[in-house]
Amino acid sequence: ARNGGAMVCRLRTQTINAPMSDTGTLASLLARLVGARVICVGDIMLDRFVEGSVERISPEAPIPVFGVKRESEMLGGAGNVARNIAAIGAEAALISVVGDDDAGHRLGALVEETPGISATFIKDPARPTTIKTRYVAAGQQLLRADKETVAPLSANAAKAVVSAVTKHLDGAVTAATFDVATPDHGVLVLSDYGKGVLDDALLKSLIGVAKERGALVIVDPKGEDYSRYNGAGILTPNRQELAAASGLSVGSDDEVIAACRLVIKAAGVDAVLATRSEQGMSLVSAGSVDHLPARAREVFDVSGAGDTVAAVLGAAHSAGAALPAAAALANVAAGVVVGKIGTAVAYPAEILSALHETEMLGADTKVMVLDGARDRLAAWRRQGLRCGFTNGCFDLLHPGHISLLNQSKAACDRLIVGLNSDHSVRRLKGPERPIQSETSRAQVLASLAMVDLVVIFDEETPVKLIEALRPEILVKGADYTIEQVVGAEQVQSWGGRVVLAEILDGHSTTGTIEKMGTG
Repeated sequence: ARNGGAMVCRLRTQTINAPMSDTGTLASLLARLVGARVICVGDIMLDRFVEGSVERISPEAPIPVFGVKRESEMLGGAGNVARNIAAIGAEAALISVVGDDDAGHRLGALVEETPGISATFIKDPARPTTIKTRYVAAGQQLLRADKETVAPLSANAAKAVVSAVTKHLDGAVTAATFDVATPDHGVLVLSDYGKGVLDDALLKSLIGVAKERGALVIVDPKGEDYSRYNGAGILTPNRQELAAASGLSVGSDDEVIAACRLVIKAAGVDAVLATRSEQGMSLVSAGSVDHLPARAREVFDVSGAGDTVAAVLGAAHSAGAALPAAAALANVAAGVVVGKIGTAVAYPAEILSALHETEMLGADTKVMVLDGARDRLAAWRRQGLRCGFTNGCFDLLHPGHISLLNQSKAACDRLIVGLNSDHSVRRLKGPERPIQSETSRAQVLASLAMVDLVVIFDEETPVKLIEALRPEILVKGADYTIEQVVGAEQVQSWGGRVVLAEILDGHSTTGTIEKMGTG
């Protein structure tokens, strides 16, 4: 409508709380993400974490002496977006430029170790692979050392990137992780970390190629000039980035809407999904505004949350979701990630738990698959926490079990329980066992305050699980000797120790079942 020459727009403004009536819809969308395809292009880097302790000051200079305990590496930058895409069951085509160096080769190896990611790395010998090394003690970063270049790509490298993206958009996919019979990816995520891969010329080419093929372009932006992303579909700035790009205050809902509208007009994009930390997210387009309240119970680390948002938003759109529903699911996933330490990913079980919000002393979030458990242990170790492990069938929980678990927790900071699956119990105990299903047994264990994590394993012994989790402490009942404890040799080989817990006599599951049969 026009009023005195000014355009007056009546906007739809809605606050999305994802009530129970919507939870089923989002849960159904989460299930549809399996097999969804997203192309991810941008600055990739090798994230290195050096974890240790500081116990003294150097006699050579007034600086702390850092004692290294462990080192780890993971995909960073655009690689972390791809990790998030793969973690939710979707498939990521990761395209970037690396150097012909050890770090570039390591990135290739990390991709091969991550199901769901297919990578096209263009090698540029004149361009070293970006490395970020973080030194962490007691859960705090002491220092970050960056090795990088921010120069634009060479003409040949830029041409190779456009060619790779075009082939994926056209369905010319040869990677084994993709079904070539389904040609349309439909989503291109541009992850801009300001390291030179996504320069102005390449952005224009990539957005043009995607628009010609009807693909949605999602950009995680960098810098203050968003006109570089002209023609993209959605920008996903955080609150500080939105303020810098718009030059406006972004404290209130109305201020955020105004800043988003200014960016939409100036940048020539369709919508902005602004992430606002404890205030949640705001999805603003030409004719609507959706505010999504924050879903995190506790915020430990916001690093990498933007990667999660772009990944889930892209995968949900690829799965056919409308933009508000895709944003709502991304908001839930981001709430999961900020509750972890370091750059992390959200797994479907964690997102589903957050959707339903049906914890029993945190039980749902304590039961995890192996990949999720590895991430959780890595986060705990960055906080300087010692991880302990014990295992068993735990069928019909009794005082003997409680005593073992209490002693196990007393020996460590975080206790992981390996739980035999139903198939495993049948092989060990016979066809009549277990009395309770693995789901029920896991839920009961996870409801106990002394248990921090439950991981179900299908083998007769937990040795593979122990090798994967590498606990610092292994606990077993004193009816074994250390030499008889499964996993003892492995734990001791990496400097861990084995604890033999006192057995509480007179209690056993078998005895309880026999009493029930004669009662």
